Amino acid sequence: MIGSVTVFCGSSDAVDPKYFDAAVELGQKLAKRKWRLIYGGGGVGLMGALARAALGQGGHVTGVIPRALLDLGVGETQVSELVVTDGLRDRKAIMDERGDAFVALPGGLGTMEEVLEALTLKQLGYHRKPVAVLDLDGFFDPLWAQFQRGIDEGFIKPEFLDLWYPAPDVDALLRYLEGYEPHRYGFKWTR
Repeated sequence: MIGSVTVFCGSSDAVDPKYFDAAVELGQKLAKRKWRLIYGGGGVGLMGALARAALGQGGHVTGVIPRALLDLGVGETQVSELVVTDGLRDRKAIMDERGDAFVALPGGLGTMEEVLEALTLKQLGYHRKPVAVLDLDGFFDPLWAQFQRGIDEGFIKPEFLDLWYPAPDVDALLRYLEGYEPHRYGFKWTR
């Protein structure tokens, strides 16, 4: 049962408006489902749009941000709960712990690193939570192709493609989360 969703997403304001539209739609729809939003605490880029959209619909928003980023003035302080951490590692640990599901919107290096860690932890059995990415206009296709190459070269077991769901739109992503059935994966190191 999902009560909270940890969302990873970009912090750049210099991206196509379609990405902002998707962040706003997700924020609003999370709030309408009464699912708490856990996110990186930013007030810029998709992060800020996502948080403000959820708050605008009466949603509960927890921002988790390192002190250094808050001191730079890029944090969103008008959230339901603001958790200030010492660094990125404890930020991620809190976000991982508090979310019942992981979602990644398009983003940069930080977003990629965060969603890859969620997938790695799931692969190793540290959690059984759903992981979905908003694959808007094929944004995550190159990552999917890299996973497929890892399979072709013997680095990744084929069953691990099922660790995540690349959703074409927000509604498909939310349907996946609502219908998610956790399952166990085989031992990573078995041939």
